[in-house]
Amino acid sequence: MIRAAVVGATGYAGAELVRILAGHPAVTLSLVTSRQYAGVPFSDVFPAMSGRVDLVCQAFDPRGAIDAADVIFTALPHKLPMAIVPDLVAAGRRVIDLSADFRFRDVDIYESVYQPHQARDLCRQTVYGLCEVYADAIARATLVGNPGCYPTSVLLPLIPLLRQGLVAPDGLVADAKSGVSGAGRGASLTSHICEVAESFKPYKVAAHRHNPEMEAILEEQAGRPVSLTFVPHLVPMSRGMQTTIYARPADGVDEAAVRDCLAAFYAGRPFVRLRPAGRAPDSRHVRGTNYCDIGVVLDARRRCLVLMSAIDNLVKGAAGQAVQNMNLMLGLPETTGLDQVPYPV
Repeated sequence: MIRAAVVGATGYAGAELVRILAGHPAVTLSLVTSRQYAGVPFSDVFPAMSGRVDLVCQAFDPRGAIDAADVIFTALPHKLPMAIVPDLVAAGRRVIDLSADFRFRDVDIYESVYQPHQARDLCRQTVYGLCEVYADAIARATLVGNPGCYPTSVLLPLIPLLRQGLVAPDGLVADAKSGVSGAGRGASLTSHICEVAESFKPYKVAAHRHNPEMEAILEEQAGRPVSLTFVPHLVPMSRGMQTTIYARPADGVDEAAVRDCLAAFYAGRPFVRLRPAGRAPDSRHVRGTNYCDIGVVLDARRRCLVLMSAIDNLVKGAAGQAVQNMNLMLGLPETTGLDQVPYPV
């Protein structure tokens, strides 16, 4: 059995990792850490795990994590992983980092939107963990930077079309909506129920830190400059993400060509589902799963391609994709531990 540790297990993404790993047939969950809840049973923090997870949260200790686990997930806020991941990788452990610290090979881009990087050299070794696009590289990787939730919802519909030249690389617009869990578990005024309930609002318009992450990957895949305007919104639901992307199709491209491109690119990839014509993705239909549902509509009169995607921001947008990355790194079937049946209602 593979021994897995979750560092930062009591945040929303960390707790979701614990939930998925606890049911993974090839994994023994050997260590969960939490600064706030050190010494407290995990099931006391999350009573839903009573009888399923009997581990006590530990304070993080690098040597303890190295000794306890073969694979280590770091589910920590940005800046913290860069201080601890180098020691874990140097000890031969495979690491999947859920923060932004190891998503960028170009450290200058990271530093322009986050903070100075303490492990610049290690960034050259990292692999971007978008499983459906970088599977071969992930399988050889020691360190994977798990994508952000918004980028996952934007990149999966766009990458195949940009690679084939079916859409223009400029003038792209992504309009995305996320549930409140995307803001993390820490208390803040903006996620207070009185601020969120009966409310629907944009935030960080054209200034979100995920924008450079998306443009960097899109440009790498397209092989040319890409311009993306990104507008995130907060919606009053606990989890889920719905993204609508507007693009200009190339001359002669019709909806059938777009659908054929997406279907061919994702053939055999179990977690991307192309919705039938006239059936838009719905965040409710992917809740608790690792699926990304994609819909397509071409407004032929206005020559505007509308791409739609739905993911669970905590699963395909975080913990589920992290486990999918682990499966690829260890040579396991991608679906191992992730084949939950979706809720019908």
